[in-house]
Amino acid sequence: MTEVHQLATSLTYGDAISDEMLEIQKILREKGFRSEVFTRFCDPRLAGLAHDYREYWKYSSKDNIAIFHFSIGSPVSRLFFRLPERKIMIYHNITPHEYFLDCHRVLTRECYKGRLEIKLFVDKVDLVLGDSEFNRRELEAVGYRRTGVLPILLNFEKFQSQADPVFKKIYENGRKTILFVGRLIPNKKYEDLIKVFALYNRHFEPRSQLILAGDHRGLERYVAGLLDLIDRLRVKDVHFTGHIPFSALRACYELADVFLSLSEHEGFGVPIIESFIQNVPVIAYAAGAVAETMNGGGVLLKEKDLLRIAALIDLLVKDKTRRELILAGQRQALEKYRRENIASQLLAYLEQVMKA
Repeated sequence: MTEVHQLATSLTYGDAISDEMLEIQKILREKGFRSEVFTRFCDPRLAGLAHDYREYWKYSSKDNIAIFHFSIGSPVSRLFFRLPERKIMIYHNITPHEYFLDCHRVLTRECYKGRLEIKLFVDKVDLVLGDSEFNRRELEAVGYRRTGVLPILLNFEKFQSQADPVFKKIYENGRKTILFVGRLIPNKKYEDLIKVFALYNRHFEPRSQLILAGDHRGLERYVAGLLDLIDRLRVKDVHFTGHIPFSALRACYELADVFLSLSEHEGFGVPIIESFIQNVPVIAYAAGAVAETMNGGGVLLKEKDLLRIAALIDLLVKDKTRRELILAGQRQALEKYRRENIASQLLAYLEQVMKA
């Protein structure tokens, strides 16, 4: 039987792409395929779940299908390029390098190289998939002809696990809570989140807090600028959690009154879907694939009027009827992301490549 293996630069704890690879592997194995994951880097907490990508040649065969998750330039992509397998590439988008010019030289270089490298695979893969229509259009613009869309596969069941009670107790203080989840990188526009919170805290709800949950290792220069902004605005109760385990992230969602995203570049937006799953109303700026990800749920912002956004947060917190209407719309939007729906799309794409 055809084997279907996945390759990527890394398998990282708490990373959406890494989680998706493991979910895809489960589906493939359920359908009888032999399926392994190969990466350059593997988080020690996920030891045993991935092979070193340089070992792939032991498994390689022209009868196999190789799925490559492309998100940044790496030697893994160059290996994938040389494989005799039928090839599917899943494109998770690459943040434009300009966002990192002032704070991270390595990310600037790797994102710049990655966006050049994506052009190398035109006519070298059997099928390329974006995890959003926004990403698919980028691929089409580069010159890919056989394209499709496969939304990121999420494990809904893991959100039924217990939230970290200690973490929850620390932040469970009776304050209205605004939450954002994502790596602390400039395109996420953390400075705008802080400014909106300052307005909300000053003019609408002084007993409030902003929780910013995300890894900031390597982004110390950007974080220093955010801390300086907080000092200049004289705002308190802004909490940076750093990288946290999933149980602590669950606690963040349980504490949140509103999830606010003001990011200016998103290829998908996993925390938006996680907020939908956890019944947290979402307000998000319509950048990149955000509108598509929200699928008609939540509140979509067409412009950034910071004071109006603060007032909107206040409305969603206080108006229970309006809040419930928003939550009902989000629950309906979630149907698109059910495991069985995305699994059927994945299997249809595999069949398409096997028959080609």
